[in-house]
Amino acid sequence: MSPDAASAGTDRSVLRSLRRAGDTSRDGRGRVAGMPPILQYGFRPFFFLAALYAGVAIPAWLSMYFSGQALPGPFPGLRWHAHEMLFGYLQAVVAGFVLTAIPNWTGRLPLSGWPLAGLVLLWTAGRVACAVVPDPIVAMAFDAGFPAVLAFAVWREVVAGRNWKNAPVAVMISLFGMANLLDHAANLDLVDHGTGIRVALATIAMLLALIGGRIVPSFTRNWLVKQGGTVLPASFGLLDKAALATTATACMAWVAVPGATLTGLTLVLAGMLLGARLSRWRGHRTAVEPIVLVLHVGYGWLAVALALLGLASVAGIPESAALHALTAGAIGTMTLAVMTRASLGHTGHEIVADRSVVASYAAVTAGAILRVSAPFAGDWYAPMLIGGGALWSAAFLLFAIRYAPILWGRRLNA
Repeated sequence: MSPDAASAGTDRSVLRSLRRAGDTSRDGRGRVAGMPPILQYGFRPFFFLAALYAGVAIPAWLSMYFSGQALPGPFPGLRWHAHEMLFGYLQAVVAGFVLTAIPNWTGRLPLSGWPLAGLVLLWTAGRVACAVVPDPIVAMAFDAGFPAVLAFAVWREVVAGRNWKNAPVAVMISLFGMANLLDHAANLDLVDHGTGIRVALATIAMLLALIGGRIVPSFTRNWLVKQGGTVLPASFGLLDKAALATTATACMAWVAVPGATLTGLTLVLAGMLLGARLSRWRGHRTAVEPIVLVLHVGYGWLAVALALLGLASVAGIPESAALHALTAGAIGTMTLAVMTRASLGHTGHEIVADRSVVASYAAVTAGAILRVSAPFAGDWYAPMLIGGGALWSAAFLLFAIRYAPILWGRRLNA
């Protein structure tokens, strides 16, 4: 079930759990009574913080890049940029998503109140440590707490709810946490540089392929049916299985032997299969509904990114273009799409993109295009780098500003 489908059936199961436990400290939606709304569901603090962080981390990195300076933390400028966009911004989005989706998957109570506040503090401590603590071991110790506790929380809910269908999601959350440690280990010269980043990117690419493959056709089908459409997204079939299997194989090969020709060819094939899969989901019919269309754009970026990663190995195109097709393009677009949609759905608002949301979609897309194109731009590299970064970060700052009243305020029908 999707993270923004807070169904009546789930509410009833939560109420039954409350009655069995005799827990009067929570309301009918499982929220801790007396806590501010921002601490009632995981998506509220983590989506807000992720957007703010994305909005300030890119300008900070560009400032370091052009000035030649770096923060006093353990990572040099470029490594800080890569680490924080993955294990700062992206990991916050992932936390907000899974902590909100799991109660719908398992029928159990959401993490909220003081435990959620503690998890937020762990995330914040990691960001501060990576910016200002020069000792790499101390910084690693602070930064490792958040992914470890998040993985534990996810596994606890999957096991307690016997929701084995979503165990692969828990595995990928754990792998993402391990990637964080590997990136710190690389900074200590214990493993090859880039290993942790590749593990993280491969994990999130697979997570996007898997979860995106659920929500994109599902939300598209729901919207088309509501509009009276009869030509609906194709059901899960052989092509989908082949695309996911090839993507998993390609991602594992890219982690292990990134420069191999066979790895490159497998990545290209994975991109082509994901593109073919996307073409069967009727995205062109959603052009008048941006909050649905943007999901197709994000999944399309994933297909392009894997194909470009493969071409970087076999055809010599700049690897930075491929990496930013995955990060700025696929990850940026899909996370913004999910944050805008889930935040509206879980707070009782109509799931429709207003002008500011459409503007954020346009900005993140334009920013990603400029960033991916920059390595091919010659003398225009620096202006395109700045323009792409400015647009991309503006998209998330716009989300933070527009959604602050939604994320910090009470649910409309509470």
